Amino acid sequence: MQRPEAWPRPHPGEGAAAAPTAGPAPPARAGEPAGLRLQEPSLYTIKAVFILDNDGHRLLAKYYDDTFPSMKEQMAFEKNVFNKTSRTDSEIAFFGGMTIVYKSSIDLFLYVVGSSYENELMLMSVLTCLFESLNHVLRKNVEKRWLLENMDGAFLVVDEIVDGGVILESDPQQVIQKVNFRADDSGLTEHSVAQVLQSAKEQIKWSLLK
Repeated sequence: MQRPEAWPRPHPGEGAAAAPTAGPAPPARAGEPAGLRLQEPSLYTIKAVFILDNDGHRLLAKYYDDTFPSMKEQMAFEKNVFNKTSRTDSEIAFFGGMTIVYKSSIDLFLYVVGSSYENELMLMSVLTCLFESLNHVLRKNVEKRWLLENMDGAFLVVDEIVDGGVILESDPQQVIQKVNFRADDSGLTEHSVAQVLQSAKEQIKWSLLK
């Protein structure tokens, strides 16, 4: 899948919450009830991607809009989602006006969050790509210990799949090739180091405040 170029990307400083505004919707056709108008399509389809351990604690998370603007709201949302999904055999949940697809692996829970009208198969393709890519990066050990030891690679995987809420790639083989290229080309980038350190600091801070 090629990187979409049709929509303008948000500029630095605007935040991941920036979503495309395509102008006013075209007027309803004669005799068409306004309530039957479908949501205008958008490339900005992913609200969040996060991975929790089997106690519901955050290990990795990226949010792409302002639905949960603060860290406290994000972690409360993650805890509620975990409580709703951790004891079920389903792979999809509807919570708070959002569609959530998820998958467990040993002591990890992987989540992809979209809006209530988002295509479930599209969300599932992102989740499957995330799992298969991590399975390769973690050498078939998709569990907490190996994730923590390879957090830089995990962030690279997520960034190759979703950028600013836009799905860039759903083929794990393509993701793995790009991650390997970036790792070989520049090693652990300053950006990914900063992400890892910030995530660790936030986790420690909220653990102390509990």
